This record gives sequence, structure tokens and C-alpha cells, in this order.
Amino acid sequence: MSGTVVRNIERSSLERLAPLAERGVATVHEALGRTGLMRSYMRPIYRGTSIVGNAVTVTVAPGDNTMLHVVVELCQAGDVVVVAPTSPCEDGYFGDLFGGALKARGVRGTVIEAGCRDIRTLEEMRYPVWSKAVFAQGTVKETLGDINLPLVCAGQRVEPGDAIVADDDGVLVVPRGRIGEALDASLARVKKEATNRDRFAAGEVGLDVYGMREKLHAKGLRYYDDARALAEESRA
Repeated sequence: MSGTVVRNIERSSLERLAPLAERGVATVHEALGRTGLMRSYMRPIYRGTSIVGNAVTVTVAPGDNTMLHVVVELCQAGDVVVVAPTSPCEDGYFGDLFGGALKARGVRGTVIEAGCRDIRTLEEMRYPVWSKAVFAQGTVKETLGDINLPLVCAGQRVEPGDAIVADDDGVLVVPRGRIGEALDASLARVKKEATNRDRFAAGEVGLDVYGMREKLHAKGLRYYDDARALAEESRA
């Protein structure tokens, strides 16, 4: 399908989603059974930003940013624009003009499995982008794509209205139907990690904090006081 635009999608309240950004990609990813993480090449163009928002999906043709112009007027405060080309492309689809237009509408950021440019200006205006590449190559405006249909971005299926969590560790997709689970499971993990952090600060080691000693012994891990003890056992 090409040339399809769905104007309205179901969104979660920003107040409900906010804790996911506070807890971060790594914690929420682990809490959801290590699912939903986009590929490692999806990196922030500058560090120190953590966002969460409702996915607005955009499919674009290789080297063509037509649908980015279309999507701007459909966005609402708290959205995250998720862009994927129909074939691999690293051209610089997204730059400071798009960033300014989307920021004016309250968009939280852009995730694009392609190129981004004007990164200095984007950082100055504090509009975050997670992209596959930084590349100055421009694009044209000729070919239709789709807006607010399901797509695959950096290895993960994204549906309109899914929660997107992004920070220095990468980009995570939380399906809309699992947001409640993500909130509960990530809170439990935060509490557990706080307890473990206190134990580490008190001098304990991971072998005891995580109860690893018996399991490692069962797998064959053996300790020797020195190389002579190892040699003596080897000769026995």
C-alpha cells in the first residue's frame, strides 16, 4: 500500500507514559523479557536525552522525504515520529527545518532508520533524533509512502500508538497493549536494582547478590589457591 494516510490514532496519556522514560531503555527492555529493542545502529545524534511518546509511523521511499512533509500537520504533543524507508537508505531525510516544525507541535523526537543531517543545529534547538546514520546527502520530493500504518523499523514492528522509549542506550518499542505490563515490571526492577546497588556499595559481589555460586559450581567452575595446586591435581 502506498499513499495512505490515517489521520487519527489511539494514544496513551503522557502522564501514564512518563515513568518509562525515567526508568530508561535498558531497564524497561529487561523488564519486558528483553523484547522490543531496535538494532544497535540506531544512535542518538547527541547524548543526554531520554524521551517517551506515542509512535506516529511514516514509510518513505528511498531518497525521498515527501511523507515527512505530510506527517507534520498530523502530529500532536507527545508524539514520536518513527520513519522507515521501503528499501535500505542512509540519505539525510531529516534536518533542522523538520526538527523546528515538529518541536513547535510538541513532538518529543524522531526515530529514523536512515540518515539525519544538521545535527549541530538540532542539538542547539534540543530536538532529539535517533538515526541509522549522519549523512548530508539530500532527498527529493516525488514518491508517496504511508502514514500511521504498521511498519518495521530497525528490526522491530511498530504500530501507531505504540510507546517509544529512547535514550543514550538506544530505542525501545513497547506495544500499546503491553504498556501496563511495562510500567509494573519496570517499577519492580527499579526497586530490585536499588536493593542490589546498596549491597554492592556495602562491598558484596555479584556472585552473592545474584546467587551465582552454586550454579557455577554445578557447571564445573573450580578454584585453586595457586598454580602449584592446579598442577598437583592435574598429576593426580
